[in-house]
Amino acid sequence: MKNRSIHGRLFRFLVTGLFVSGLAACSGFEDAPTAAPQSVGESPGYLVGPGDQLQIFVWRNPELSTSVPVRPDGRISLPLIEDLQAANKTPTELARDVEEVLAEFVQNPVVTIIVTGFVGPFDQQVRVVGEASRPSAIQFREKMTILDVMIAVGGLTEFAAGNRAVIVRADNKKQVSYRVRLDDLLKDGDVTANVDVLPGDVLIIPQSWF
Repeated sequence: MKNRSIHGRLFRFLVTGLFVSGLAACSGFEDAPTAAPQSVGESPGYLVGPGDQLQIFVWRNPELSTSVPVRPDGRISLPLIEDLQAANKTPTELARDVEEVLAEFVQNPVVTIIVTGFVGPFDQQVRVVGEASRPSAIQFREKMTILDVMIAVGGLTEFAAGNRAVIVRADNKKQVSYRVRLDDLLKDGDVTANVDVLPGDVLIIPQSWF
């Protein structure tokens, strides 16, 4: 049983190392990362993504109002509209597109779109790899911080080197790595270690051998 535990840790270390190496090739990850900025300003607006559930209201036209899912190809189908691109648009932008198409059939249509089931596009997610209790991709929310991310993934494993964790972020079409202090935040309660995250961030938590 002890050998199995050692082998399991070794396997996870190698997998995480390979992932980090792949990111390093295009992000300069081998350089010492700078500390993550505590605040990153305004978050971008929510973009519709495949798997989202949309509630579409057409004023004074209940027969055209409906609830639809966004298909894996990023499109939706509505009464009178067979295919319309929905992914990577804000709900407001999509509502204006629906109005434009419906104007061929309805006089002065007024459309409101509410997202009732959130998945979002891939680049709107925050991904966590390495020594998290539940490595996963998380849907970004406005004003999300690294503490919110760690709560969502169940915290760190006992083997995590939390203060060597990094966020890999796209910055002006270049990937940049930022150091984060997860041990200080989660174990010592140091709130100055809590930083904002952005959609598309990848949080990498390495393993400690000691």
